[in-house]
Amino acid sequence: MKRLLIAAALLPAPIGAREPLGVFDRWGAFRDASPLHCYAVASPVSSGGDRRWRAFLSFSEWPRQGAHGQLHVRLSRQRDPRARVTLSIGERRFELVAGDADAWAPDARTDAAIVAAIRAGRSLSVETLARGGRPFADVYTLRGAATAIDSAALGCLPR
Repeated sequence: MKRLLIAAALLPAPIGAREPLGVFDRWGAFRDASPLHCYAVASPVSSGGDRRWRAFLSFSEWPRQGAHGQLHVRLSRQRDPRARVTLSIGERRFELVAGDADAWAPDARTDAAIVAAIRAGRSLSVETLARGGRPFADVYTLRGAATAIDSAALGCLPR
């Protein structure tokens, strides 16, 4: 639970704005009122980088923008700008769109495919090359992930 609270603290929000929706193993679900959005978030169980980067993986709901289950990955270190970022769940591989230290699914369809794969998976890894060319991976357990993602989706339904 302590790691989850650390992961939740990684996402910026005004003091008092974050409402916990639930803790599910190493995943948590939260709701922010302004602007309204909800998310499931976890920190890696194993990381290939520096703790200063505060790696996390989240799935967000942005009702006003029509975004559901939107993936955001904060890598554990800066990546080589020429390197691909690959998210793996079991045998499934997804190529992500990436910035210096963040990555996203290329579209809503891929977001949905990743969430579907999570429901049947045990762990997830995000792999790329660091600046300088050394490979690294951030690994997440998926126990509790589907429930946290569902809680975030429910947390942003009209009340």
